[in-house]
Amino acid sequence: MLDLNEHSHRRLNPLTGEWVVVSPHRTKRPWLGQVEKPNVEALPRYDPECYLCPGNQRAGGHSNPIYSSVFAFDNDFAALRIDQPEARFDMDGLLVAEAERGVSRVICFSPDHSLTLARMEVAGIRDVIDKWAEEYAELGSRDLIGHVQIFENRGEMMGASNPHPHCQIWASESVPNEPAKEIARQNEYLERTGGCLLCDYFRIEIESGERVVCENDFFTAVVPFWAVYPFEVMVLGRDHRSSIDELGGDERNALADILKRLTTRYDNLFETPFPYSMGFHQKPTDGGEHEAVHMHAHFYPPLLRSATIRKFLVGFEILGSPQRDITPESAAERLRGLSEVHYLATGV
Repeated sequence: MLDLNEHSHRRLNPLTGEWVVVSPHRTKRPWLGQVEKPNVEALPRYDPECYLCPGNQRAGGHSNPIYSSVFAFDNDFAALRIDQPEARFDMDGLLVAEAERGVSRVICFSPDHSLTLARMEVAGIRDVIDKWAEEYAELGSRDLIGHVQIFENRGEMMGASNPHPHCQIWASESVPNEPAKEIARQNEYLERTGGCLLCDYFRIEIESGERVVCENDFFTAVVPFWAVYPFEVMVLGRDHRSSIDELGGDERNALADILKRLTTRYDNLFETPFPYSMGFHQKPTDGGEHEAVHMHAHFYPPLLRSATIRKFLVGFEILGSPQRDITPESAAERLRGLSEVHYLATGV
């Protein structure tokens, strides 16, 4: 019998068809040992040097309005742009390049420079979700745009260039690699079984409960069975929705609730602002039905044992397959047991 808590094994990610190696015997209690807290200074509510704060100057002579809630604008350093030629380079099918047009947007969550999702009120996060839905629908309605990727990089180690609470949206002509793999596998599952891959997976996780972190009437945060990062989490809706603009009012409130509760747990894990990359995978905006696609969010945090010990993909992981020591079940147990009151709440 295979003991998932003792024996080395590999787990299949049905969303991508890829495998992750799990080596639970290497460390049974990965969160024990020395914990070093970084020297984190409290951020001001307004920073005159921040190019995202209300009223401040941005690149190219642009000025932010004195905004009081969510604020969105075209990225001044856009990774994707509309104003470029449609062109292709192909040398014997080996050296191939295609022009990729699109739109890059920035969404400021709040005028308060000091906040994060974990420290925002649920009502404020709901405003962010409404803006995400609005941007997804508007950008996706453009003839050129085939996919809209909403994502947040939090923390310097994840490439965030500014601590002001914000995220980005990259709307592209083509569907990027990761969602394309997931969409293909979800389509295959629908054709083979007649059902939704993530709906069926969701039922297994709810019945088991051992990888569930937190839940409400509409959403569940779960450490996926196939998770690669130590405290990776997927946020999954109980009802089948293909995109964020399909969510009703109660569902949007529930999503705001689950995002706050999850990110608070992240910060409480090592009592530090917890870095991660987060993003939503949803249906392409090419006009197709995409009935197999079940909208969900991925959280990929790199921290492993403390605020200063992180996981890097090296050696076997970049040459062979991803690998983890801490099992998804033990990671979920650790996150589930944390308080939903932010560790800084008493000092704010």
